[in-house]
Amino acid sequence: MLLDILTNAGGVVVSFFEWTQNLQQVSWDEEKVNAELYRYLRQAYRDVVHRAAREKVTLRQAAYEIAIERVTRAEALRGI
Repeated sequence: MLLDILTNAGGVVVSFFEWTQNLQQVSWDEEKVNAELYRYLRQAYRDVVHRAAREKVTLRQAAYEIAIERVTRAEALRGI
């Protein structure tokens, strides 16, 4: 089920928000955090649904494919 993947991702995304806020020495209120989290998860859901439909795979498979592509791209940008 896709929801378990997105639920776990929500915690990771909020941790990323905290990290970036610390680097920038800013602080978001709860409303801002929730709005940004909603925006990220909504786009993630759309990406997965579109990939699943296009590739004719399950939502879980589409989510894994997207994740692997993003990790691969991040490693390439870092020269790994």
